Amino acid sequence: MRQLRLLSLFVVACLAALPALALPAPMSEQELMEKSDVVALMRVVSVTCTTITQDEHTGEDLPGYLAKLQVIDVKKGDVKKGDEVLVTWRAVPKDVNGPWTVYYYPGEEMVTHLTKRSGGVSYASTWWNAKGDDTKSPDTRDLPTTPGETVVPRPEPALQTPL
Repeated sequence: MRQLRLLSLFVVACLAALPALALPAPMSEQELMEKSDVVALMRVVSVTCTTITQDEHTGEDLPGYLAKLQVIDVKKGDVKKGDEVLVTWRAVPKDVNGPWTVYYYPGEEMVTHLTKRSGGVSYASTWWNAKGDDTKSPDTRDLPTTPGETVVPRPEPALQTPL
């Protein structure tokens, strides 16, 4: 009987801890727009692995990335069509629940919400739901795994005009 009580208390404690482990609520479109420095339809031109760092909790080696995004259409911000912006992010451990980070893939086109990083050179995603649905799917979801390695989309076929 005592073991059953202890087991019950353990289960209740675990269930009470779940909200702390849950993914935070997504931002509304209005919140994303207000908190973002740039909101635009963009195309991912390249993704480079910049670093590998070991996660302090899991020991897993996690890549850091730098993506070059080209602006297609501006909804908000101090960028214009054709500009390129740099977006950085770090992978999260495989056993983490939820999409805590936003990944960008070569060739992908989507609306994304970005905030300028301190120092003002690169951007980060505003929140975990900052990237909208793809308007064009990526060529690959394989990202580089070695610092200095870059993945680019397949070249667009050249338009040919008949003679």
